[in-house]
Amino acid sequence: MQTSNQTGPSYPDTSSLGGVRRIGAVGIGVVLDCASRVARGTRLDDLDVRLKRAYEPAASSDGYRVLIDRLWPRGVSRDRARLDEWDQDLPPSTELRRWFGHDPSRFEEFRRRYLNELRDKRARLKELRRRAREGTLTLVYSARDRDHNDAVVLAEVIRRGLPED
Repeated sequence: MQTSNQTGPSYPDTSSLGGVRRIGAVGIGVVLDCASRVARGTRLDDLDVRLKRAYEPAASSDGYRVLIDRLWPRGVSRDRARLDEWDQDLPPSTELRRWFGHDPSRFEEFRRRYLNELRDKRARLKELRRRAREGTLTLVYSARDRDHNDAVVLAEVIRRGLPED
């Protein structure tokens, strides 16, 4: 399990599946907002949420593909992207995105702030969780850094729910 010297939720390392990243199992000690899913019999590991860069070729194994960037990826045509949806409301605010600037040293604080922004978007998160229960959900993003971006945080939230404050 990946640990951090900083406070906040600790999540396990993700494993790489070729160009697709699948988010791993639930870490111990993380307080989850998932009681209703457990009550309905949906296990957290039943959710197949993957991450894929917009610049990588789409595959049939991607399932439902959602672009989760506020801005369209440079140089990628709509045909090549093969998206089912483009969600411009779930990405971090422009202010937060600019503050972060994809600086890995700011990632933990970025994650904390982005989680706060996502608290107002529970209905949309619930819809994406439903999609992931029905089949593979691939979150498509354009950031170069595969480990320090909003897609990583969003996938964790879809799989595990929002951590309590």
